[in-house]
Amino acid sequence: MMQAYINSIGIISPQLTFDGSFLSAPIVHVESQFLMCEEPVYKEFINPVQLRRMSRILKMGLGASSICMDARSDVRPDAIVVGTGLACVSDLEKFLLSIDDNQEKMLSPIPFINSSHNTVGAQIAMMRKLTGYNMTYCHRSFSFESALLDALMLIAEGGVSNTLVGGIDEHTEGFFKIFNLLDFWRKKSVDNLSLFEGSHLGTICGEGAAFFFLEKNRQDGTLAKITDVQTFLKECDASDVKGEMDAFLGRNGLTEVDVDMFVLGRNGDSFGDGIYLDLERLLPESCGIAYYKHLCGEYMTSTSFALWLAAQMLHTQKMPDVIIKNPVSGRQLRRILIYNHHRRKEHSLILVENADL
Repeated sequence: MMQAYINSIGIISPQLTFDGSFLSAPIVHVESQFLMCEEPVYKEFINPVQLRRMSRILKMGLGASSICMDARSDVRPDAIVVGTGLACVSDLEKFLLSIDDNQEKMLSPIPFINSSHNTVGAQIAMMRKLTGYNMTYCHRSFSFESALLDALMLIAEGGVSNTLVGGIDEHTEGFFKIFNLLDFWRKKSVDNLSLFEGSHLGTICGEGAAFFFLEKNRQDGTLAKITDVQTFLKECDASDVKGEMDAFLGRNGLTEVDVDMFVLGRNGDSFGDGIYLDLERLLPESCGIAYYKHLCGEYMTSTSFALWLAAQMLHTQKMPDVIIKNPVSGRQLRRILIYNHHRRKEHSLILVENADL
């Protein structure tokens, strides 16, 4: 059985999360087409001399991973597994533009070196002098789930006792413009907390970096337990998704009524939201429902933000009003199921449980 305990988290997101707070004062981004991260003072985590040459996504990745590892400072990670959809796209843009601007002459190698997908994982290893297993997954919207699956398998097989696993993606002007040609983003600026009002084409762009310290054994400060992860690739409707969900829960000895809260990746885009809304009608009325992308925006590893949200709800037993569609009342939160899809084709499920189960 694949499972692991979340014993610490470090997250940098468009909400104030890097200080460990849990949506005590949700940030409303007024008239926004994209949400930018609320970032800490990075010199608290990274050598200021090295900081000068680092791209923004490297700062985010090293900052979030440092927060996570510092919370478990008595243990060194046996493995590092990172999921990213586009990785260091800002450095890639700089390198490609420099080729054109300089006519392929006198090019700086730094943007090229920093543009590779495994840069964040490699820099974490070098900064912390970690020489163990190091892997980066770039599977579009499956990137973070692929990293989670790898981490869970490593722990289940006994090769490691703990793993640092993360999901990270950044917003850049070029990325925004290219995806805007596909009508992916909402054409008109919108208040992110009113994202789901009316019928619209497109969503708001987001970004974030979240790292989780997963261990085989529970500790005193354990937040939650990841029990299972699944992805499936096909065009389908809500009834097909429910069938996959039932099978997923069934292999874990559960049914839908055993899930207290469903965290859904609804993003305000009418094209994709229909599946979530239809699925809600098929779920038991006793189940709670929450949304999260109005707080972090849409990006390929946004489920890492959802996992942080689920772990915090299970640990604190608090359900912030800003995320709740249907509340859970009269009982303790024991299990949360995260469901997300990308353009109706790439679907993922993450089952998170209370650490006591």
